[in-house]
Amino acid sequence: MTDITLPALGASIALGYLAGSIPFGVLVTKIAGAGDLRSIGSGNIGATNVLRTGRKDLAAATLIGDMLKATVAALVASALFGPAGGLAAGAAAFVGHVFPVWLGFRGGKGVATYLGALLGVAWPIALLFAAVWLATAKLTRYSSASALAASLAAPVALALTAGWGTAAVFAALTAGLWFFHRENIARLLAGRESRIGDKGTPSPSHEG
Repeated sequence: MTDITLPALGASIALGYLAGSIPFGVLVTKIAGAGDLRSIGSGNIGATNVLRTGRKDLAAATLIGDMLKATVAALVASALFGPAGGLAAGAAAFVGHVFPVWLGFRGGKGVATYLGALLGVAWPIALLFAAVWLATAKLTRYSSASALAASLAAPVALALTAGWGTAAVFAALTAGLWFFHRENIARLLAGRESRIGDKGTPSPSHEG
């Protein structure tokens, strides 16, 4: 991380982490009277589990909120402290979503927040991420595989367009995203992962 002072770096990380810790899934379901999301389905705070409440509108709101909290944090930090601040805030938002201070450090898997961080740091690569996700989903109908493939493509594209520093940060986030999807990877390898559109109770295949 270059061209940023330690106080500015610390402020960027704090801003990103606190923004990322906002549990939109828990908040929107509670406000809408849909119950405590942590006691529903898998207990995950992401949009996929919100969908288990039967409220597509709440799931969409959660997805948008989980994405934009990283985008806003990255843009604000970038405006205040420069691109390095934006990158730090975006990465910290991902960490905040996965380990939210308000929920005992038990959060989601970070896909939407990863995409939001990309949108705030390098929006063309965010579009690439979305394109890879959609293409993989169309080919395989696996939501988790789509997220994993898209997260692999992003650091490579960043290395070619935004530099090795930015690529390295997102490579670290990709490693984290894969780690948090380790159960999904095991199910994919065993042929037991739920596909997009499968009927019945969905498994926690890809929960932001």
